[in-house]
Amino acid sequence: MAAGPITVEEFEQLPLALVVNHELIDGELVDVSGNTPLHNLLRDLLVRLLGDHVERNGLGTVIAEQEYEFDQNVHGPHLSFFVPAKRGSLNLSARVQRFVPDLAIEIASPNDKFTAILQKCDRYRACGVQETWLISAETRRIFVSSGEHQRMLGEDDALTSPLLPGFSITLRQLIARLP
Repeated sequence: MAAGPITVEEFEQLPLALVVNHELIDGELVDVSGNTPLHNLLRDLLVRLLGDHVERNGLGTVIAEQEYEFDQNVHGPHLSFFVPAKRGSLNLSARVQRFVPDLAIEIASPNDKFTAILQKCDRYRACGVQETWLISAETRRIFVSSGEHQRMLGEDDALTSPLLPGFSITLRQLIARLP
């Protein structure tokens, strides 16, 4: 591979060992490793809760750690959701999906830089993601961005979304379900 920025296509051709725990940002591989057990347990709990709700109500698909192309960048939101109309765009054999999800969820880890996570969420929204959730178990806050609205939820505020009718949970309830 030539020196310099790499493309999404080149990223997708790299061996898995080189891209695990990396995203493609402005042509460069950027490390995104360092998830703690709290982060992983919270992600897995959300996969189960959202996945069950989405499946039960025929709302679409929930998937963890799936990589998508966002304006020549590759990010893998910790969780993503997309509506049934996008199922036909899902390429089961491609590492990087060429459509964007409707909801992208990021869970902050202690080593994450707040500015970098916000920039990532802003990129998601600029590329067509309808809603983003940025969850911080450490600060017990959830930042939600959708449409023209942004709101900060505390640990006792209900997390809901028009994309997920009937789904409602607080951060306190989520954390209480962790071991």
